[in-house]
Amino acid sequence: MIRLEHVTKMLGTRRVLDGVDLEVKRGETLVIVGPSGTGKSVTLKHMVRLMTPDEGRVVVDGDVVSEATGSALEKIREKFGVLFQGGALLEWLNVGENVALPLREKTALTEDEIQTKVREKLSLVGMEGDMEKYPAEISGGMRKRVGLARAIVRDPQIILYDEPTSGLDPVSSRTIDRLIESLRGELGVTSVVVSHDLHSALSIGTRIAMLYGGHICELATPEAFVKSQNDEVRQFLEAQFITRRGEWEKHGV
Repeated sequence: MIRLEHVTKMLGTRRVLDGVDLEVKRGETLVIVGPSGTGKSVTLKHMVRLMTPDEGRVVVDGDVVSEATGSALEKIREKFGVLFQGGALLEWLNVGENVALPLREKTALTEDEIQTKVREKLSLVGMEGDMEKYPAEISGGMRKRVGLARAIVRDPQIILYDEPTSGLDPVSSRTIDRLIESLRGELGVTSVVVSHDLHSALSIGTRIAMLYGGHICELATPEAFVKSQNDEVRQFLEAQFITRRGEWEKHGV
């Protein structure tokens, strides 16, 4: 559904992505992991052309998003919902108004129709009782859930998550993980998740891609990822105290 073909990106004098090839399959949850500064979020931004590759191209459902402009680009972007790292809520709007914003800006729905969709999406993330609260009145985990409701309010085919559990306590992090899993099951969406949290990645991902040195150094199912013999992968696993006997090893070793 999404393909990066030989994507290279320079930031200043640093080659962040160096000929990256990556395919995201329809209906899967692909998690991109790797050390800080390896280009995880840069990769995500290329998928909606918030960044454009210096070399190579990005294809979304047959459309070359890396070359699209104007209305063609907007049409491709309509397939996406994005959960930004901090939730990116507008502080002067309450929860319901934040979730309704894309519908008011991009659709011709009536106010009754908007309210119905807002309540429906807030219900999916367990926030239906908090429509009147403002961002300053809710926790970081709740802000992420509201951001997720806004990301799905227009029923996207693809959801991009940029560090969805960053800054959250373990309980809130696992709540977000369960939401990502349930949305894939209930809505059938394709998900791409950027995360530094391997415990989360191994729990929610159907496949794990690790970026290192500008390349994808490993691409595997969670079960195969924890058995990888790649030195960089082993170091990354061990740094987060994950071994082959983790809960993701379904069938023994």
